[in-house]
Amino acid sequence: MKNRVKMARLEKLMTQQSLAEQVNVTRQTIGLIEKGEYNPSLKLCCNIAYVLEKTLDDLFWEVH
Repeated sequence: MKNRVKMARLEKLMTQQSLAEQVNVTRQTIGLIEKGEYNPSLKLCCNIAYVLEKTLDDLFWEVH
């Protein structure tokens, strides 16, 4: 999960701060999500996916 969020953000040339502002969280929250140290709510996942123009599967689906 973590690397896919970061890769999608970097593809759009966005900073953690700009993504955070668009989804209404702190930059620190985005950093923790990218490191896999924070489990975002479904609503936050949807907002991140929308801003990054990705699907939830693209960003958050993990195959075990």
